Amino acid sequence: MSIKFLGVAFLLAAVIIAPINKHFVGLDFTGHEGNGTETDGGAHYVSQGVVYIYEAGKAKHGVEEDESYLWAYLVFTYVFTGLAFYFLVAETRKIIRIRQEYLGSQSTVTDRTIRLSGIPKDFRSEGKITETLERLEIGKVESVMLCREWQDLDSLMDERAKMLKKLEEAISVHLGRKQIPRTAIGIDPILDDRRRYRDEDVDVEEDAHHDEGENLLSGSDGHISPYDQPRPATRIWGGFLNLSSRKVDAIDYYEEQLRKLDEKITDARKKEYKATALAFVTMDSIPAAQMAVQALLDPAPMQFVATLAPAPSDIVWANTYLSRSSRMIRSWSITIFILILTIIWLVPVASLASLLNLCSIEKVAPKIAAILSRHDIVRALVQTGLPTLVVSLLNVAVPFLYDYLANNQGSISQSDVELSVISKNFFFTFFNVFLVFTVFGTATNIWPVLQDSLKDATKIAYNLATSLQALGLFYTNFIMLQGIGLFPLRLLEFGSVSLYPIMLWGAKTPRDYAELVQPPVFKYGFYLPTSILVFILCIVYSILPAGFLVLLFGLIYFVLGYFTYKYQLLYAMDHPQHATGAAWTMISYRVMIGIGIFQLAMAGVIALKQAFTAAALVVPLIMFTMWFSYFYARTFEPLTKYTALRSITRTDDQAVDLADEYIRLQRPPRTGRRPSTLDEDRERGQRFINPSLVMP
Repeated sequence: MSIKFLGVAFLLAAVIIAPINKHFVGLDFTGHEGNGTETDGGAHYVSQGVVYIYEAGKAKHGVEEDESYLWAYLVFTYVFTGLAFYFLVAETRKIIRIRQEYLGSQSTVTDRTIRLSGIPKDFRSEGKITETLERLEIGKVESVMLCREWQDLDSLMDERAKMLKKLEEAISVHLGRKQIPRTAIGIDPILDDRRRYRDEDVDVEEDAHHDEGENLLSGSDGHISPYDQPRPATRIWGGFLNLSSRKVDAIDYYEEQLRKLDEKITDARKKEYKATALAFVTMDSIPAAQMAVQALLDPAPMQFVATLAPAPSDIVWANTYLSRSSRMIRSWSITIFILILTIIWLVPVASLASLLNLCSIEKVAPKIAAILSRHDIVRALVQTGLPTLVVSLLNVAVPFLYDYLANNQGSISQSDVELSVISKNFFFTFFNVFLVFTVFGTATNIWPVLQDSLKDATKIAYNLATSLQALGLFYTNFIMLQGIGLFPLRLLEFGSVSLYPIMLWGAKTPRDYAELVQPPVFKYGFYLPTSILVFILCIVYSILPAGFLVLLFGLIYFVLGYFTYKYQLLYAMDHPQHATGAAWTMISYRVMIGIGIFQLAMAGVIALKQAFTAAALVVPLIMFTMWFSYFYARTFEPLTKYTALRSITRTDDQAVDLADEYIRLQRPPRTGRRPSTLDEDRERGQRFINPSLVMP
């Protein structure tokens, strides 16, 4: 979508807008005036350390400026807004069509399962939940997984996993193994032990005696060690205040600890745990599940709230027994912390932005400013290269912090965590990197600008307009570095490759060696916010004198990004969970925010020349954008959340198969048997149950 929009916008900007700017404004892409003259009074901006001052409507020599070109600005504000909405709606329709056909044609346990929250205490049993839902006459209930307070059992399983890893290391060290058998390469070391519980037909009691040492000891020919080697030892502490210690045989000690934990877990699985207000209910059909989530089930607020269930492997079971109040406290605490962190980020980001202004540097370090004024190359590196590099590094480093915060927010599924990471990282990228950097990038003193903006809302548009014209070169460099500079490094997966020798050096067990060959995980929250920011920058600068170059490098960025991310997702990286396209609505609303910023900036640019009539005509466009966001939420968003009943394939009765009728109306019917989908392959044999209850 970005390639299509930026391709059309670049042609219009290069053929029509750039000649207009060249003739009437006389500014090149760096923001310098063509004739080099300065004007008196009015708004000002800074470029390459030179302060340029505009007097609205009059040049320095008292000659009236021809401001007819501002009507072209107004026209193309409407044109580019219309183009952006056209491509946004077209891409949304395409996504909805593919999503509805894909989800409607497959049949997995996830498609038939709903997440039921807010269950009253009187209804917290499998039988009462089944009776309540079936009385609604939307379908039959196949199974109910009522979540309970399993924290003790989960803690024992976590402790057992750590003990098992220690035992594996002790045996591997004793065997002197340095290579992993070929049969183990390519397995998923995390999920290998959990695959057994997914099969509906597996006998848990029979499988409980499965020998966990089979993979570990494979290839040892039945010998403990090919040569005499001392058995590893470990130190245990005890006595008064754990002050005394002694060495014991590590293998025997860990085996005994593992045996004790197994006994505790066996007893813990037999206990009855307190039920929570959350349950996963599997219906007998997909239409029944869709009707449940698209309807109001209970007249009381926040009771029997049905939502779509994530895949069983996607659930964070440790968060299922958190109460609603606990999740809300966690969520609000992290949100408040991020807001405080955003205010704290103002100091380093604003200080970094001041490097763009030679006057600010002169106030802090006059000698350095004098050196920069004498050396053009050094000044260009400090004022354009250094801020661009540091901002790019912030974009790489900060997402790790927000990823940690999102994982502790209490989300039920990993897909919800990833959507939260996208939201948090975009907020940082958009607010701190774009708005703060833009507003403060041309300010010699930060606080007066902030006070003026708070006192008078119209000053925001003026400050944004003047700053954007000055920072064209900076954002051009930023997009170039993100695209041409960083995409090759992303193809190289520099982080994973650089960590490989360290992990290889510390690998001891077959599990460690198997983890080495696992592909890195593709996280949308790390890459998507920067792409949205680049798109917003392109549309904001599309009409300004720097516009055609920003659009060109933005187009290059998305062309390179298209092939880079497509390659990584298909061939090089893994993405274990998905949210059935929920990220697209987040993208759409953030693009609308960018369009609103674009319209506000253009109104400010036009108003700076006192063309108030043309500036006022931008206001209806802003109102239209607000209405369009409401229209989008009512019309398109439900189809990106749910599966329409007409899209669902009913294989039991082809006479009422509305999905087949719908597909025939859209395109010619397919021939032959449909291959299984990715979700059907992933979820074959899975069921909604806490792995701690059934894992061997």
